[in-house]
Amino acid sequence: MLTRRHIDAVVSAALDEDAPWGDLTSQTLIPESASARAELVAREPGVLSGGEVFGAAFRLTDPAIEVRLRAADGERFEAGAVLATVSGGARGVLQAERIALNFVQRMSGIATLTAAFVDAVAGTRARIVDTRKTTPGLREFERHAVRSGGGHNHRFSLSDAVMAKDNHLAVLTATGLSLTDALLQVRARLPHTTHLEVEVDRLEQIEPVLAGGADTVMLDNFSLDDLRAGVELIAGRAVVEASGNVSLDTVADIAATGVDVISSGALTHSVRSLDLGLDVVLHADA
Repeated sequence: MLTRRHIDAVVSAALDEDAPWGDLTSQTLIPESASARAELVAREPGVLSGGEVFGAAFRLTDPAIEVRLRAADGERFEAGAVLATVSGGARGVLQAERIALNFVQRMSGIATLTAAFVDAVAGTRARIVDTRKTTPGLREFERHAVRSGGGHNHRFSLSDAVMAKDNHLAVLTATGLSLTDALLQVRARLPHTTHLEVEVDRLEQIEPVLAGGADTVMLDNFSLDDLRAGVELIAGRAVVEASGNVSLDTVADIAATGVDVISSGALTHSVRSLDLGLDVVLHADA
């Protein structure tokens, strides 16, 4: 969950980076008494995410600035929609503008892309999930944006679940253990509440992985035919996740194979920020 404490910590760091000794331009050009009213306007349709983060940039710059959100995270909008209004001291509004927009544009871009993936698999059993391919330091923000778009989150960090991928298995089996025996040893050391997911890259690995106690089997870079075969082979004995080469062009066909989960790093690592602008609509001396 995106908490105010985390929002303030990340946004404060961004504000400090952008104006370590204040906003020289606003301090020299704008009278201290000047006030401003501005609107957050959508230049294109999308899904909003990061409303609280947007507001925090202004609040942390000048607590007297008032931000009123006109749309909630997860709400779809059309081009031209006014998503929020900002009013207060002009210097503070101008100083916080870029940081506020950077966050809400990126988060809304992620939410909008996620919503497109979710729409593409509507009517199937598949849920769309993100990955750990997030911007360092911004994972909580980007994961929130995925949820705003109707998607779901994978494990949040390396500490949350056991996920044995190809390199882990290569190290384990190099000791001479079979894949099943290696996983059974792992399973025996885990608390009963800890999830075990195992990545496979060919069909013949599935039975040994299931025998080793996997809760989720990730079918990595499988063809559509092999995904269908994998779903049939697993037959409800584990959650089936598809990963690799997932795009808007392929996700519907992947979902139609019957997998339970489709994970895509593109939701966060290849997203385009949404075109949102902050337009000053009123400026007057106080």
